[in-house]
Amino acid sequence: MQNKITRLFNIQYPIIQAGMVWASGWRLASAASNAGALGLIGSGSMYPEVLEEHILKCKMATDKPFGVNVPLLYPDTEKLIEIIVEQGVKVVFTSAGNPATWTPLLKEKGIIVVHVVSSLKYALKAEMCGVDAVVAEGFEAGGHNGRDESTTMTLIPVVREKVDIPLIAAGGIATGRSMLAAMVLGADGVQVGSRFVASNEASSHDRFKKKVVEAKEGDTQLTLKELTPVRLLKNKFYRDIEKAYAKCADPDELKSLLGRARAKRGMFEGDLKEGELEIGQISALIHDIKPAAHIVEDIMTEFNRAKTEIFSW
Repeated sequence: MQNKITRLFNIQYPIIQAGMVWASGWRLASAASNAGALGLIGSGSMYPEVLEEHILKCKMATDKPFGVNVPLLYPDTEKLIEIIVEQGVKVVFTSAGNPATWTPLLKEKGIIVVHVVSSLKYALKAEMCGVDAVVAEGFEAGGHNGRDESTTMTLIPVVREKVDIPLIAAGGIATGRSMLAAMVLGADGVQVGSRFVASNEASSHDRFKKKVVEAKEGDTQLTLKELTPVRLLKNKFYRDIEKAYAKCADPDELKSLLGRARAKRGMFEGDLKEGELEIGQISALIHDIKPAAHIVEDIMTEFNRAKTEIFSW
């Protein structure tokens, strides 16, 4: 299928594999791109030299377009951007920061820029900054999230009404039916995260992948809004956070409890008790671990079947 998103990125399907910390390295990004989606390397967990290695390996593994996701809240952002420009990456997704900071430079270098937002306010700001598209992410999504708790079903039509540039929906999307629903609401494409965590090529730990597959409805929660809101699977670390809230812990106490490298410990190293296990609500609908290519194929098959069924009423 061809639309604004497939033409913007020169891809087969309007599906973006989200650039997730500790899950989306070159193997996943190249596999998603080879399957017709847009694969993203998640640079948030990478030192600059590690990102360079992943870009070089991704170039060797695919001749299809791919990009890099850059969370703007990390200290090495400038060095990451330098590597991206030097390596000739054609697509950059930015998040968790001000799009005005890097969009002009990236656009000057001929790079397609997309910014992830959680509200209409930030979508309009990103459009004003000159980005080529926005990802509007509902609070169902895993990982770091917006404070407003706007759901994807509410957020997409609100953004679509006011924003003219291409719109990508994210949060709670893992199937062809959810992709169709998002596009009926006004999205031009979808960004899929949690479903790709449970893929063979994801760099997340096998124990974490298995935990995602085992997740049931209600097993995730948005928490730590005083710091940076994050959706987690409920485990011992999450229960420790709840105990801290019960004792009216202030932000400094919560920071101390969070410590450093909790996400790496949980998602990459597989510590299911003390680690931070970031995943979306849609994990309750993920029942197996499979190749990224099969995930893309399943989504598109269900999308086309659902479209035929619904619009034949």
